[in-house]
Amino acid sequence: MRMLLALMIPSLLWAAQPAQPAQPTWSVHDHYDRHLALRMVPLLSEVIRFPTVAGNTKAWADQKTWIQQLARDLGFEVRDAGKVMEVDLPATGGRVGAPVLGLLVHGDVQPVDDHWSIPPFSGTVKDGRVLGRGAADDKGPMIQALLAMKALREAGPARTSTIRLLVGSDEESTNTDITDYLKANRPPDFSLVLDSAFPVVVGEKAWNALTLATQRPTAPTADRPWAVAALEAGLATSIVPDLAVIRLASPAGKDPLVALRHRLERRPLDPGCRVVFNLAPEGAGAALTITIQGKAAHGGINLEGGRNALVALARLLDGELPPGGADDLLAFARQAGRDLYGTGLGLTESGPLWGRCAVNVATLKPEADGGLKLTLNIRATPKRYGPALEAHLRQVVAEFAAARQATLSFGGFFGDTPLAFDPQSRLVKRLMADYGRATGRADGPAISGGGTYAKRMPHAIAFGMWFPGRPYPGHDVDEQVPIEDLHRGAHVLIETLADLACGKPLKEPFKP
Repeated sequence: MRMLLALMIPSLLWAAQPAQPAQPTWSVHDHYDRHLALRMVPLLSEVIRFPTVAGNTKAWADQKTWIQQLARDLGFEVRDAGKVMEVDLPATGGRVGAPVLGLLVHGDVQPVDDHWSIPPFSGTVKDGRVLGRGAADDKGPMIQALLAMKALREAGPARTSTIRLLVGSDEESTNTDITDYLKANRPPDFSLVLDSAFPVVVGEKAWNALTLATQRPTAPTADRPWAVAALEAGLATSIVPDLAVIRLASPAGKDPLVALRHRLERRPLDPGCRVVFNLAPEGAGAALTITIQGKAAHGGINLEGGRNALVALARLLDGELPPGGADDLLAFARQAGRDLYGTGLGLTESGPLWGRCAVNVATLKPEADGGLKLTLNIRATPKRYGPALEAHLRQVVAEFAAARQATLSFGGFFGDTPLAFDPQSRLVKRLMADYGRATGRADGPAISGGGTYAKRMPHAIAFGMWFPGRPYPGHDVDEQVPIEDLHRGAHVLIETLADLACGKPLKEPFKP
C-alpha cells in the first residue's frame, strides 16, 4: 500500500443507512469464532516467512504455491493468472453469469533494514501481536479475507455473487501487476481493496516523486577543512527514513573534526532522533562518521508517526559543510522538511475534505557515476497535482539552485492523479452500515495519503483493514498488527460479504 486523515462527515449524512441484511449473520460470526479464529495467527505467521520483497522471484513463487494449496484446502477455486493469483468462492450453485465481488490485496512487501528487534520475516507472536514485514501491509488482510470467505462458505446464506480474492505481486515496487492482469482478464463488477483504513476511503491522494541529482564535488576549505567522503540515508521512497549517515574526511587530522563534533553535540536534535559520533584515523588524516537514528513509518498513511533521520541530519549540519553537491542536497532537504505538508516547497493549499499534501524527504543515495540523488515523496491533493505540480516544483528548484549557484538535475514521477468517491454513493453507504453493525462504531470515512489498487482496478474502493485511532505500522521497523484487530477486521469483512455477496446484487454502486 502507498498520511491518513480521519474525515468526520456530519452525522445526519448517515442517518438514513440501509436496513439490516435480509438474512441474519450471527451464525457466520459464531462459526468464525468457534472454528476458524484459531487459524488466523498461525497462517499469518507462515505467510510472513516468505520474503517477498522486490526482486525475490523465488519467494513469490514459493508463496504462490502456498496460496494455491491453502486455497484448495479451504475449499476454494484457485487460478494462477501470472502476476496475480485468483481465489474464488463461487456463487451458490455455480450460477452462470453471477456478478463478481472482488477483494484485492498484495502479497509483496517493502524492503527491510537491520534495525528490527526480531527477524523481519519470522512471523513472531509477542504481547498479543503478530510482528513481521507484511503483518499489516498486506499479508494480514490476505489471511483475514481467506478466513472470512471460509466462514461464509461454511455457515453463510446463499451467495448471489462470486467472491474473488485477487492477490497481487508488485504493488510495493513497479506496480504493474493489475495493469497486466486486466490485459487478459475482466475486472470484478466492483471490488474492495483491503489495503488501507476503515471504515471506507473516499479519497486517495496522488503519489509523486521529486528527484534532484548532482555531481558537484566538495573540497575542504580553510574554515571547514573536511570533505564529504560518504553520505546515505533512507530505505525506500514510501518510508520515512530512520537512518542517515555521513562520513567527513579531514586531511588536516583529527583536531578540526574534534572541534566540529563538540559544536554539533551542543546543537539541539530533532525530537525522537538520536545521534552517534565516531572519530577514527583515516590515512594521514582522520574521519568523523555521524549517524542519525530516527523512526521509520509509512510515508503516506502514518507520516506524522515517523521521525525523519535525513531531515534531522540536514538540520544538524546546517552551515558546517564545505560548498558542494552534498551541502546543496542537504540544504534542499532542510527546506522541504520544514514541516510534513510542503510549506517549504510552497505547497500551502488546503481544503476541508482533503487537507494538505504530505511530503516525505525520503532518500539520499550515492549514484553509480559518483554523484548523489535526493528523492522526495509527495502525496498531492486535487488542488495541485500532475503537470501543474511538476511545473511548480521546477520553479522552486530553479530558484533554490540559482540562489546557491548549484547545478541540480530535476527528475521524478508526476503521472498519478487523486482518486475521489461520492460519500453519498450506494456502496459507500452500504460499507459504512456494514462497518457500523460489526463494530458498533460510528467513525466517518477517510481521505488517505496512501495509493492503493483502487487506482488500478476499475470500480474499486479501499475498505480497511486498519482501524481508526491506531498509528498505521506498515513500512515501519517491527511492523506489527494486534491479534484483536485481525479478528475484528475479519468480522467486519464477514458482515460486508454477507451483505454485498448474499443479497440482491448492487447496481451502479458508485452512484448516489
